[in-house]
Amino acid sequence: MTTTLRPSPPAIAGRAAGPRRRTVVHSLPEVRWAAAALVLFLAALPPYLLDAPAWTWAPLFALTYATGGWEPGRAGLRALRGKTLDVDLLMVAAALGAAAIGQVLDGALLIVIFATSGALEAVATARTADSVRGLLDLAPAAATRLDGDGREERVAADALAVGDVILVRPGERVGADGRVLDGGGEVDQASITGEPLPVAKRTGDEVFAGTLNGTGALRVRVERDPSDSVIARIVALVQEASQTKAPTQLFIEKVEQRYSIGMVAATIALFTIPLAFGAALQPTLLRAMTFMIVASPCAVVLATMPPLLSAIANAGRHGVLVKSAVVMERIGQVDAVALDKTGTLTEGVPQVTDVVPLDASGLTGDELLALAAGAERPSEHPLARAVVEAARDLDVPPAEGFHSTPGTGVRAIVAGHEIAVGSPARLLPHTAHPAAAVIAGLEDAGRTAVLVTRDGVPSGVLGIADRIRADAATTVTALTGLTGATPILLTGDNPRAAARLAAEVGVDEVHAGLLPQDKVAAVRRLEAEGRRVLVVGDGINDAPALAAAHTGAAMGGAGSDLALETADLIVVRDELAAVPAAVDLSRRARRLVKQNLVIAGTFITGLVVWDLTGTLPLPLGVAGHEGSTIIVALNGLRLLRSAAWRPAGRGEDGRVR
Repeated sequence: MTTTLRPSPPAIAGRAAGPRRRTVVHSLPEVRWAAAALVLFLAALPPYLLDAPAWTWAPLFALTYATGGWEPGRAGLRALRGKTLDVDLLMVAAALGAAAIGQVLDGALLIVIFATSGALEAVATARTADSVRGLLDLAPAAATRLDGDGREERVAADALAVGDVILVRPGERVGADGRVLDGGGEVDQASITGEPLPVAKRTGDEVFAGTLNGTGALRVRVERDPSDSVIARIVALVQEASQTKAPTQLFIEKVEQRYSIGMVAATIALFTIPLAFGAALQPTLLRAMTFMIVASPCAVVLATMPPLLSAIANAGRHGVLVKSAVVMERIGQVDAVALDKTGTLTEGVPQVTDVVPLDASGLTGDELLALAAGAERPSEHPLARAVVEAARDLDVPPAEGFHSTPGTGVRAIVAGHEIAVGSPARLLPHTAHPAAAVIAGLEDAGRTAVLVTRDGVPSGVLGIADRIRADAATTVTALTGLTGATPILLTGDNPRAAARLAAEVGVDEVHAGLLPQDKVAAVRRLEAEGRRVLVVGDGINDAPALAAAHTGAAMGGAGSDLALETADLIVVRDELAAVPAAVDLSRRARRLVKQNLVIAGTFITGLVVWDLTGTLPLPLGVAGHEGSTIIVALNGLRLLRSAAWRPAGRGEDGRVR
């Protein structure tokens, strides 16, 4: 049973503001029918196994057939009208055939398996559509347009045209892609570039629709139609990438079609040919139905699902959510990995890493940090929060006369002195000052340098950086060993910071300063070379790349909602070392699948040959069929053991080596 995941195209223009609408799982008809079939099957099973009178279990099994077979049966009939015979209809026919010769339990189990599969696919389809709709909530529904006389007019964002001038106040989202005409502010554009810190915007700088203006008012000239904004293009990229997975779907459908035609043709031939030569009706029908049972793919289905579902359960216990058995199988096929930087290789939270007081200031490191924290405490800027957090164990004096200047920093009276904390480019009196060398050294090391002045005199420099995850280097090593190629780094951050981090974790190839479409292009270049790419990211800007890749993994702790919905697997606990562990688990699951397929194929072939060339007793055929099913199921459950989970770079105590 297969379903192509194609979210319905959302309207880029004309969207209404409002909370994001999510599909309720139990509202899907496939889910309701599958749940009903499962409940009825479980209710019928005890009296059937206890040899209770038929009236206690027969109606329940009949309802199981009706509820569970409704959706796949209808889909099979629809396909048949389109001159396509698929496994949906074949499985319903096999189940009814089993019931016709008294094997009610086999048929009901087959019905439940296929109904459940259809329900899971329906949920996946709905969630994909939800995730794309959720992205559109980033773009504001309205914007403040200015006319030639500077008068304000509130208009729908999709009514904006190229050349319009809009006003973006502090705390508002930018209504369209454009360029700043005047004003200054700091814009949080993590949703587009993945940059963890707000970016100062002044006259001439580009801004993107959906990004959040934190401080200062901006007058922006619209340069792109709303339907062509970066946010709109992200939506289109996610949809396009989701649809590019259709070739695999088409291949599966071809296999289903050939198998279905062959099995139906063989069953009909086994029934009609002997009759044409004068065989008795009842034994001929019995042989044909026995063939239908022993040739049914129950064992093949279970040959595939137990290893994959066991691997999913084991991964889930260790904080990795794999969205389907198809995904679990696909993870093990990757041979190239692309990693995001912020929130993936790093923790995504800026922290003070260096406190460097200047000799002339006479301050200690703690004194410098306490003064800076006193001035920054009233600020909501992420850098300010990092400074205040670093000084949490110090005696921080209160501030008076706090003032914040976007793009420059803050000023306040702290301990009787005017303390300024902010951009070295704005606060440093000249490039020959001794602080310039400290600043250059910190920036060369990939830090964001923040200058602290006391009464106008530079007193020290703070270095702020996004801390690398403890397991980043071991994860890169493990992924290199699994795929045979060193992962590459795809990031929206600046090249210097990206190169510094890459050197620390062991990544050789770095692509920095990327927008979402650039990340997709990098992934597609790798896939054009015949590589199966695993993309690991966390932000909205990573969502198109996650969708375009062979497999996408999202870091769940700081991951955006769209990234989590678009990704194939989610690292819930934010343990990066779990990614190579999932790849390794998938590869072992795929090996078990191959073993099980050999076992199932051997049993099915043997039973079919026996039925065709001799007289296979129905009880023996059922026993062989069910026996092979049990064998492959138990073999697949081996991956439920805790020992099957092998996180990268971990010792027996669970700590990073």
